[in-house]
Amino acid sequence: MFIKHYRKSLPASAIALALMAVLLPSCADTTQDVVTAGQEEENVTAEEVEENTEQLFGQSVSIRGEVREVLDNVTFTLSEDELFGDEIIVVNTSGEPFMLPEEDDVEVQVTGEVRQFNMVEFEEEFDLDFQFDTDYEQQPAIVAESLALAPKPGEITEDPSQFYNQTVAVEGEVEEIMSNNTFTLDEDQLAGGGDLLVFTLVAPERTMVEGEDVVVTGEVRSFIAAEFERDYDLTWDLDVKRQLEAEYENKPVFIAKSIYPSAQ
Repeated sequence: MFIKHYRKSLPASAIALALMAVLLPSCADTTQDVVTAGQEEENVTAEEVEENTEQLFGQSVSIRGEVREVLDNVTFTLSEDELFGDEIIVVNTSGEPFMLPEEDDVEVQVTGEVRQFNMVEFEEEFDLDFQFDTDYEQQPAIVAESLALAPKPGEITEDPSQFYNQTVAVEGEVEEIMSNNTFTLDEDQLAGGGDLLVFTLVAPERTMVEGEDVVVTGEVRSFIAAEFERDYDLTWDLDVKRQLEAEYENKPVFIAKSIYPSAQ
């Protein structure tokens, strides 16, 4: 059953978008180093997909952007630039309910295979019944296997309640590495927004460095030190623990289950 939600920016007659998102795997053991975890899909921009569809055809990619137009309950167009960006068709084939953010400027991230849109072929292959015309035939499309809200770090710290209990993908610059599994993402784009504390559960691949632009995918929780000590295998030393309790107790913290370089 689809979850329906009406965006303020869409006309009243527009069909509300009810997407689906694959939930991330359950928490793994904490790492011994702050690392960037690789992923099979390639992290690219919407412009790269639009300009290099043939080269990316058949590959799994992740792109981020704002929803431009809702076509039906499983299909929408995505663009990185609200006014001039290239639009990519996204067909949701994930299998889990996902609702668009209430705020119009909160982006989404989609991961899936790059294809050329073919209405008849997609309907047969994915057992769909599209409810829009065929103006998008042969345009770049992503068959989305997973979708996530993609807010800025400051959007989470300013109003974390809208992101609780959802899969979230956040892009930002590594500001401060506090321990081997804890760092902050810098927020310099949103007035009033603060840096986001990130606690990582990913397996090690390479050491992360301050100033690196990354994307972290996971979930948002309220930081309560006693609960974190109960739920996770912490490696904080006493000074870091005291700092975190003093600065972040009852504030939002991001539990990262994957980390990879930004496409920007």
